[in-house]
Amino acid sequence: MGKIILPPKRYEEERKIIFLAGPIQGAIDWQKEAIKIIMEKLPEVDIANPRKDYIDEQFIYEEQVDWETFYLNKAAKNGVILFWLAKENVHYCERAYAQTTRFELAEWKTKHENNKNIKIVLGIEEGFSNKRYITRRINQDCPEIKICNSLKETCMEAIKAIKGVI
Repeated sequence: MGKIILPPKRYEEERKIIFLAGPIQGAIDWQKEAIKIIMEKLPEVDIANPRKDYIDEQFIYEEQVDWETFYLNKAAKNGVILFWLAKENVHYCERAYAQTTRFELAEWKTKHENNKNIKIVLGIEEGFSNKRYITRRINQDCPEIKICNSLKETCMEAIKAIKGVI
């Protein structure tokens, strides 16, 4: 049976893993739905979910970033990085929406271009800002990455991709 891994916990064992990359702040909790879809079809896979409800004063920025980096690297070696670009639900003026996700997508797109063994699945919800540009650049540089239009389709592509490495 697979595990749902939340920050800051780390496991060293080498198991198949799906990392849920995508906006947290300002987005609905799409990760909960993704976990449900994936676990229903593939209960043996581990899922790294960076969304965690922290009690005040427990959130440590560096710990969160290091956890995400650790599990992105694990998924790149032994699984799939699932990007779901959910549209903005709540706007925070002091922060660009999905700023971390956009950086991570560009970073992992580039790594994928240099190493096709890195499995990336991408879904973009209608209404996500800059969808047209992201779609164009992914199609130009990484045409093998299918761009999905729904969370369910994105999860199903991740399941197909990880079955290729199981």
